[in-house]
Amino acid sequence: MGSVRLTSPKIRHKVPLRDHLLPRVSPWLMSWFLRYVPFYTRRHLHAVRIAGEEHIRAVGAKPLIVYMNHPGWWDPMIAAILAREYFPVRTHYAPIDAAALRKYAFFARLGFFGVDDSFHGSRRFLQIAEQVLLRSNAALWITAQGKFCDVRRRPVILASGLAHLASRMDGITILPVAVEYVFWEERTPEALVRVGAPLVAGSVASKASWQNRLQAQLTTIMDELAEDALNRRDSAFRTIVSGRSGVGGSYDLWRRSRAALRGQHFSPSHGND
Repeated sequence: MGSVRLTSPKIRHKVPLRDHLLPRVSPWLMSWFLRYVPFYTRRHLHAVRIAGEEHIRAVGAKPLIVYMNHPGWWDPMIAAILAREYFPVRTHYAPIDAAALRKYAFFARLGFFGVDDSFHGSRRFLQIAEQVLLRSNAALWITAQGKFCDVRRRPVILASGLAHLASRMDGITILPVAVEYVFWEERTPEALVRVGAPLVAGSVASKASWQNRLQAQLTTIMDELAEDALNRRDSAFRTIVSGRSGVGGSYDLWRRSRAALRGQHFSPSHGND
């Protein structure tokens, strides 16, 4: 990705900069984490594949919200891979359950801030999210369903905080991302990602209008991703992380020996059998 000049948003009500509300991100720890995640992913997933990269290139320089569906445990790892691959110059933040942050306090050094499921928690989320988005180099990552949800569940319902933000601030880019985890031909799963067209927060839409628009946009790309997954359409994606193929151990030793006896090149991938 080429470098861009980042710009600040406009907010429709005066909000002073309050640095103390933001988690104090450690550049060293964040750099280590973003390098470690692909290494960890290669050990446990067969691949991370992405479609819709052209929409990432259209993001530009505005403060950014990336909102995702929330199918499983791997979602923050996938977000970290996308952050490293496509948005290396930005500072990244994300909400996390307040109880989890109390248990793993070092997450705050990675840009996580704690919120709980209450009126106070919702208010705190909006306060911190606004502070994040007042910084021109910031990216806010949200698993917008607010809880784990099966990718087949319809309608897709998002927590209201994202729509609230979109209706209050101008000049913010909002990027929808759908994620799904599937087993194809290997022992380990594929992480499939589809990116949708970015939206830009403006001054005309109400919170209710934004809620409908955000849900519809995410539903569309989730449906498209499901179609690709159902048809095992690997040609629709670019692989950005490649993991291990095959089973290993005596089974792959037997397959390697069989290939050698036949004078064939051995590949551990089952798709090459």
